[in-house]
Amino acid sequence: MESPIKEIEVEVLPAQPPLSREQEFTRLLAFILDDLIPIPGTKHRVGLDPIIGLIPGVGDTATAAFSSLILVRAVRLGVPRIVLARMAANLLLNALVGAIPGVGDLFSAWFKSNQKNYRLLTLHESRSRVSTAGDWTFLIVLLAIILAVAFTLALATTYLAYRMLALLFG
Repeated sequence: MESPIKEIEVEVLPAQPPLSREQEFTRLLAFILDDLIPIPGTKHRVGLDPIIGLIPGVGDTATAAFSSLILVRAVRLGVPRIVLARMAANLLLNALVGAIPGVGDLFSAWFKSNQKNYRLLTLHESRSRVSTAGDWTFLIVLLAIILAVAFTLALATTYLAYRMLALLFG
């Protein structure tokens, strides 16, 4: 008795054009900050963002500064301001919740704001326009807010750590 022969359908996908240096840098930055290290025994990955965020006082500020590079690229490409605002909101949320010791770092590992922003950037870069002076002003205001919040949280965390050590050791 012969088994019936089944036809296999093959779909050929079009070749993806190679990424430019800036596109590759942005993709690599998002990967390093959010997905660099695989968690053994799971399909999950964690990046340097939550790991650096464990450093009291400077961790969340440093990762917010690195994450802002994706926003700068988005402005250069002329991504619409509403998308820039959404990307900034992702960074701000990551910085605010990330500042909570322990829980914030778990949130950063789960939320992956850089990967979200990279996806938003790649989705909207093909529909981009020339960036204007208003776009750059908008970006500077967004970055100032993000970095001010991250810096304030860093100072508050450092002060709290100092006060706790003073209470413990005298």
